[in-house]
Amino acid sequence: MIVIVLRSRLKPGVQDEYGPTAQRMSERARTMPGYVSHKGFVADDGERVTIVEFETEEALNQWRVDIEHREAKKRGFENFYSEFKYQICSVVRAQAWLAKAPPGKAG
Repeated sequence: MIVIVLRSRLKPGVQDEYGPTAQRMSERARTMPGYVSHKGFVADDGERVTIVEFETEEALNQWRVDIEHREAKKRGFENFYSEFKYQICSVVRAQAWLAKAPPGKAG
């Protein structure tokens, strides 16, 4: 599993233009072979964090070279972001836990 942590800040006044581009890339990413998930968060100070998961580094590389994704990244760097950085991480260990629903309650 490969995890990408994207951290960014938007330039003032670009949200209306950025939103549709981000939505399109979100939809497109879901169609890529080896894509697992992604989820974004916005901190109180305006920093945006997106966590993306791909099954393999090869799957991530297919996303990286996707022409529509490349064009959106270029547009983002030129028009939308005041700050942007990312980290690509290989998962060394993973564990998940889910609480059981109390008896008689749907979970």
